[in-house]
Amino acid sequence: MEQNLNQLGRQARAAAKALAQAKTETKDAALRAMAKAIRAAQTVILAANAKDLEAAKTKDLKSSFVDRLTLSPARLEAMARGLEDIAALKDPVGRVSEKWTRPNGMEISRISVPIGVIGIIFESRPNVTADAGGLCLKSGNAAILRGGTDGFNTARAITACLQQGLQEAGLPIAAIQMVETTDRAAVGEMLTGLGGTIDLIVPRGGKNLVARVQAEARVPVFSHLEGICHVYVDKAADLEMAKSIVLNAKMRRTGVCGSAETILIDKGAEQYLEPIIRTLIDAGCEVRGDAAAQQADADVKPATAEDWSTEYLDAIVTLGLTDGLDGAIAHIAKYGSQHTESIVTQDQATAERFLAEVDSAIVLHNASTQFADGGEFGFGAEIGIATGKLHARGPVGVEQLTTFKYQIRGQGQIRPA
Repeated sequence: MEQNLNQLGRQARAAAKALAQAKTETKDAALRAMAKAIRAAQTVILAANAKDLEAAKTKDLKSSFVDRLTLSPARLEAMARGLEDIAALKDPVGRVSEKWTRPNGMEISRISVPIGVIGIIFESRPNVTADAGGLCLKSGNAAILRGGTDGFNTARAITACLQQGLQEAGLPIAAIQMVETTDRAAVGEMLTGLGGTIDLIVPRGGKNLVARVQAEARVPVFSHLEGICHVYVDKAADLEMAKSIVLNAKMRRTGVCGSAETILIDKGAEQYLEPIIRTLIDAGCEVRGDAAAQQADADVKPATAEDWSTEYLDAIVTLGLTDGLDGAIAHIAKYGSQHTESIVTQDQATAERFLAEVDSAIVLHNASTQFADGGEFGFGAEIGIATGKLHARGPVGVEQLTTFKYQIRGQGQIRPA
């Protein structure tokens, strides 16, 4: 297997060289051809997905996991549109971000360039196959995709469509390759860098996967360990707005990393406890809370110390009172994962303090945490949410998948002794 994967890496490296020089029109033509191929192969892809779902029934999987694995005609169409959206984005490659002339006459330019070969290790999320492949192509990078065992057949069918699009546009099909094995050892091989051919690893999946990647990777990593996202309801919040935002942040899709896992309510707005809790419970959400929350509604279950730092990815939320804005900021710093946090308030000064002082990749005012998504940022799609502080943070789109180099133009200058 090691030899085969190293060959995959060498093929990707060669393809990356071609992509780095590819014209914008060629890359965009490939993306549109991919979208067309996905639509044409709907029956094949859904059949492959049905095969994966049938196998999933024999395992004890969370409903949220099965939901992420499941494709429908609507989700497939969204996947195709996502590729077309990426094609419509500005090409990030070759952009001059800075340019200046030194006193000796040398002209220095900072130019955006592709990273090279990107390895994407993800669990059974079919959309990641298309999103990752499309984003890497647009940014001039080759992609090596290693999907989860549970979505193997689906990922293979989608990858075939992506490679068809590459071929139609005259680009090397090795620009997007899938690891054709379910052997977990393949992940370990990718983390070593495949003989120096992988420049970056991006994990998309649960805490265990991401923790392994962060611990074992011998190449740079874009990742977030988990999405413990908070909504803080301030005493100056509009109650109806707060109820709407909290409900959407938790329940729109519980299995996404931007789903709120903890609701904090200012102790100065204790009267908001009961209506917010009831809104969640009536929507089918289990609420685990502190003493005040339990007193406000008998259906609230006691929250354990562990609950405050748990990413449920399910219809469960932890909720309680906090000592104003300072208490909320301190709680988020202690229990959060630097992913996404929201404040609901009509007090602009309070909102600005929250936005400035909360140290997370994404902070929102009077909006749902479910907007933590590259598409919602206008990025076309995302390869993941990065919560680190180097190079990229927040949704990783085409621009974040480039690095830069300096080009210097002289007229014979030499450096004095």
